[in-house]
Amino acid sequence: MAEKTINRAISVSQLETMSFNELPFEGDWYEAIGKPEISGAWLIWGDSGNGKTRFALQLCKYLAQFCRVAYNSMEEGASKSMKKAFREVGMNEVRRNVILLDNEPISELKERLRKRRSPDVVVIDSVQYTGMSYRDYTALRAEFRNKLFILISHADGKNPAGRTAKSIRYDAFVKIRIEGYRAFALSRYGGGEPFTIWEAGAKAYFSENL
Repeated sequence: MAEKTINRAISVSQLETMSFNELPFEGDWYEAIGKPEISGAWLIWGDSGNGKTRFALQLCKYLAQFCRVAYNSMEEGASKSMKKAFREVGMNEVRRNVILLDNEPISELKERLRKRRSPDVVVIDSVQYTGMSYRDYTALRAEFRNKLFILISHADGKNPAGRTAKSIRYDAFVKIRIEGYRAFALSRYGGGEPFTIWEAGAKAYFSENL
């Protein structure tokens, strides 16, 4: 029997000719993150009450200008508070490209993503409510290499909380820490400028904590 050969080597010339599905970020989003791909994983973390959910929904709204987005609310679900949060960011303006998943288990999310015209971007809120191990996370990424996963995590001080979230942080293409209604991103695509989620809240927080 002939041996099966696996060749994933790419020459420098081939790499130079490759194109990627890039998101045309502009303005404050470009300054914070650069121009990312619609693939890989991002991690957002921060303490409660600092603007983490508001930032995630603002990001969803912006992404929905370019692609289809699913927000899997595993903590709040389809609740009154989530309805209020969607209204506050004006999600109705991009309603054709955004869906809210009501605490959808990861097994069912996978079935959804295997279908045609499934969402391009999946936000999972939060890592701690998924029950995933790091191995489960890598399997999810490996199966859906052409999807962008944005995972939200609780915080332990200035770091993500829990072993799985901490491991995801090292793998993530974009790492975003939320504090005092500002998002501080470390991105493989450039950017690096703080993103203000809520101007009045950020001014009040940092004037008191500097």
